[in-house]
Amino acid sequence: MSGIMEINRDTFWTLLEQAKRECGQNLCEEYQWLEEKLMSMVPEQALRFQYFTRGYRDAAYKYGLWSAACVLSHGCREDGFIDFRAWLIAQGKDVYLAALKDPDSLAAVEPYGGCRFENLSYLGDWIYEEKTGNSAYDVAVPQGLQAELEQARNEIMYSPNIEYPLEWHELESHLPRLFKKYLTPEQIRENIARGVAMWNPNTLELQMMREKYKPQKVKSSRKKGGDAR
Repeated sequence: MSGIMEINRDTFWTLLEQAKRECGQNLCEEYQWLEEKLMSMVPEQALRFQYFTRGYRDAAYKYGLWSAACVLSHGCREDGFIDFRAWLIAQGKDVYLAALKDPDSLAAVEPYGGCRFENLSYLGDWIYEEKTGNSAYDVAVPQGLQAELEQARNEIMYSPNIEYPLEWHELESHLPRLFKKYLTPEQIRENIARGVAMWNPNTLELQMMREKYKPQKVKSSRKKGGDAR
C-alpha cells in the first residue's frame, strides 16, 4: 500500500513512481494500481490528481519535446503527443524534468507501450465522476488550472531550444543520441527525397515557431582596436 491519502505536488510524483516500481512496463496494471489508490481517497484528491496531471502535461507542450517524441515513437501526431506527454509523466519526476531540460536524454529511456498512456490523462476525472456524478471539467476553475500550469512551468528548467520544431536534416545535430539509436542518415535522406514531412508545412504556427525560435549560431568575436565587434 502506498500510504498516501492526500494528493499534493510531492505525493503526486511519489504515487506515480510507486506505480512504476510496482507495475514495471505494464501500463494496464499501472492504471489499475493508480485507480485503486485514488478510489480509496476522498473525491477531492482525485480532482487534485487530475489538476496536476493536466498542469504537467500542458507544461510539456513544447515542439522540441515533440521532435524527440517523433523519433522515439516513429512519428507522433497531435493526439499522439498528448498521450506521449502522459506517458512521460508516468516515468516519474526525474525523467520528466530531464526530458524538458534536454529532450535527447530520452535516449536512455526504454520506449515501451508505444510511448503512449492515454488513460492517465483522464484517470482523475473518471474517479471523481465515479464518486460524485460530476465531471472534473464541470467543477474545474479556469484560474485554478492556469495556476497549476504556471506552477508546473516554474519547476521546469527548459532546454534553450525547447520551442523549436526540428526538421529531418536537423535531428542529428540537435538530438544526437536519439538519432544514433533510432535513425540513420540513409533514412533521413530517404524521407527528405520522398517529401515525407516532419510537420505539416502549411501550419502557420509551425512556420512562426521555426522562425521565432530558430537556434542561433555562436559567432566568434573579432577584435578591432581592442574592442570586440
